[in-house]
Amino acid sequence: MTQVPEVPVTNPQPSYLVTAQERVDEIRAMREKIPNFVIPSSKGESQRLASAASVPPQFVEQVAMAIKNSSKLVAAGAADSDRIRDLMNFAEAYDSVADELEAMAGFVRHMAKNTAGSYALTTYALAQRLAKRPETADLAPHVENMRISLGKKSRKAKAQPAPAPAPAPGTPAPAPVTPPSSTK
Repeated sequence: MTQVPEVPVTNPQPSYLVTAQERVDEIRAMREKIPNFVIPSSKGESQRLASAASVPPQFVEQVAMAIKNSSKLVAAGAADSDRIRDLMNFAEAYDSVADELEAMAGFVRHMAKNTAGSYALTTYALAQRLAKRPETADLAPHVENMRISLGKKSRKAKAQPAPAPAPAPGTPAPAPVTPPSSTK
């Protein structure tokens, strides 16, 4: 009886698109766990939210105090002072969650691109040096293409500044300016 070697079965890695969608689904599920979370339905509503959210906390507290001390300010269905203070406590507590999400968004957007860009810039610098050597001069067209796609202008000899115009004949030359001496 011949023994067939057992081939290990490996599961292929899921694509980045699949894993990214899984993270999006997790973030959306997390939204359900955050109290008072509302997504604006229009751009105009987003602007109104941002405008009202930017009022100073002291102002909100003064309004809450006025509501507490004057029943005339409490309209039917309006928030009472305890609700307003609770919302401010929520906003303050969840500020760190928003900071963490914003930081994470920045890292997600830039980390992989930063690493790839860093590798590319290092390779470009190496290719520039190697292209100057006779045995690797064939890299020169690649270096030129990289330079163009990077948006770099080729270096030329530094331009000499234009000489100052000579004063017209009969015009006295300006006197040199000497700084005033300090007396202590």
